[in-house]
Amino acid sequence: MPGTAPSVTLHGVFMRVHGSGVLLTGASGVGKSELALELLARGHQLVADDAVDFSRRRRFIVGRAPRLLRGFLEARSLGILNIAKLYGAHSVAGHCKLDLVLRLEAPRVIWDSGLERLGGRRSSTSILDIELPEITIPIRLGHNLAVLVEAACRDLQLRNRGYRADDDLIERQAREIRKQELREERKNDTP
Repeated sequence: MPGTAPSVTLHGVFMRVHGSGVLLTGASGVGKSELALELLARGHQLVADDAVDFSRRRRFIVGRAPRLLRGFLEARSLGILNIAKLYGAHSVAGHCKLDLVLRLEAPRVIWDSGLERLGGRRSSTSILDIELPEITIPIRLGHNLAVLVEAACRDLQLRNRGYRADDDLIERQAREIRKQELREERKNDTP
């Protein structure tokens, strides 16, 4: 149909967190719905659970729930939940711009490098020919995933305004190294 926006339906939970649209993805049973419930309890909004309809709008993507599923969330052991009745009408958003894909990864051998600790497990993914930031979070005992999602959304907003904490730290370290080198040079030049 001419004039129809390109669209795709993806599996996951789509949330609005601190104003950012976050698609929680990962294998079935990894904890997406439980994480969504924690985010809802913290005052964020559900856009869609299980099936998310995304359509391209110029240079960005908008997601919404299929009409039949709007406002419902399925949680293992609890079944189907009506989010507006549990948390109030304000807890469900009709649609939202997609800003971030957050992939939950089941536990496995933990691979941890200095680079991961500095820059995280960041990459990008393409949805409807638009590149989006993607963060993979391995689920580990003791992680508060809701806090990590909130921090990821706030960090994304800072990055979109041009600030990167890892670059800031690297520059700060470089300045300290230069200062130390100058002190050493002065010390060596002193008779």
